[in-house]
Amino acid sequence: MLISNAYAQAAEGAAQDPTGGLVQLLPMILMFVVIWFLMIRPQMKRAKEHKAMVEALGKGDEVITQGGMAGRITEVGEQFVQVEVADKVQIMIQRQAVATVLPKGTLKDA
Repeated sequence: MLISNAYAQAAEGAAQDPTGGLVQLLPMILMFVVIWFLMIRPQMKRAKEHKAMVEALGKGDEVITQGGMAGRITEVGEQFVQVEVADKVQIMIQRQAVATVLPKGTLKDA
């Protein structure tokens, strides 16, 4: 009677713009690409280099552990290595705890 019915009207611009969804996703895609190249990719590269270094450990290598101990490897096992940190003082550490392999002769200079 006095109140007229309100009907929903279709948006004209949404049906005609096929790139509207892609434009809205573009910032998210761009952020993922930036995060990939700045954070994820370098971390994967470092992990791969550390794994190769740990697999190449051998008797006589001079190493620094993640705890900061420096010594010479005297025995290499599958999971652990024995490191001589002083004369007749040997400690056993996990292979993964080796942070750096030093050049030969570094510990003699110190």
